Amino acid sequence: MVSETALIDDMTTPTPEVVEAVRQLDGPILLLGVSGKMGPTLAELLVRAGAQQVVGVARFTDAEKRRYLESVGVQTIACDLLADEALKELPDAPNVLFLAGFKFGATGNEDATWAMNAALPGAVMVRYAQSRIVYVSSGNVYAYAEAPGPGSTEDGDLGPVGEYAQSRLGGERVAQYASRVRGTPLVIVRLFYATEPRYGIIRDLADKVWQQEPIDLTMGYVNQIWQGDANAYLCRFFPLCDSPADVINLTGPDTLSVRELAEQLGKIMGKTPLFTGTEAPDALLGDSRRLCAEFGRPRVGPEQMLRTVAEWVMADGLSLDKPTKYESRSGQF
Repeated sequence: MVSETALIDDMTTPTPEVVEAVRQLDGPILLLGVSGKMGPTLAELLVRAGAQQVVGVARFTDAEKRRYLESVGVQTIACDLLADEALKELPDAPNVLFLAGFKFGATGNEDATWAMNAALPGAVMVRYAQSRIVYVSSGNVYAYAEAPGPGSTEDGDLGPVGEYAQSRLGGERVAQYASRVRGTPLVIVRLFYATEPRYGIIRDLADKVWQQEPIDLTMGYVNQIWQGDANAYLCRFFPLCDSPADVINLTGPDTLSVRELAEQLGKIMGKTPLFTGTEAPDALLGDSRRLCAEFGRPRVGPEQMLRTVAEWVMADGLSLDKPTKYESRSGQF
């Protein structure tokens, strides 16, 4: 098993394409919601790629995470983005990565979900009307697509299930409106399932295979993208910012069978997976053909992800303890 230090080093080592993309960015890069699952490695990647200045904003309820970010060269600002006047007190920045969102715990906290996912994007668009904004939304805004199949393209049918997904679409619409009427360059990134050994669908499956817990097959097909690859793409998306806003799917190119993923994990781990249910005829899937055509295929494929995560789980590697709940077809998280 690789160590956590080696894992982070791998995910934050910039490719030549990332270095070149960051070289072309003038001025600071501001990350709103930097303390989530992807933010810390994304911020460190930008620093290592040579960004002029990287500023990370979050509430920082985890003081250790803030100390780590500062140790790798990220300037941090503690801020509740929903607080009155909070955005006004933040520094100007020509390049904004808007990562903040509320998913886990959304069920039962619907008002906070809508405030974070639907109201905040509009406020960010007003505050940073003169900036280029890369806004990370969610593939959950799409209607379920035929499975197995290529998934939803960027102009595919929308059909958000549950209030989390609905609030995400609400945020997109508010941001699109602001981009159009104010001329703010914006790209909306619909992310499907970034994964790494501490978090993600493959981690969820590996835990169940290892602990001999049944795996629900109803949501029978998924996409996966290595978190390091997802971050590398985000660094390169600023040229897509436009008015009216552009939209791009961010996920891996393969439609993956949950059953087959679990069976492959079982072979590596020496376990026989347990299953319940049967595959539904549709699933939440994204088509990444545009991403791969314009930016190239991801560096890490499914086989490498499976082996890395399996070895991590067998060695009792750290978990973020945030199950993805990918199997939910009710939209409850």
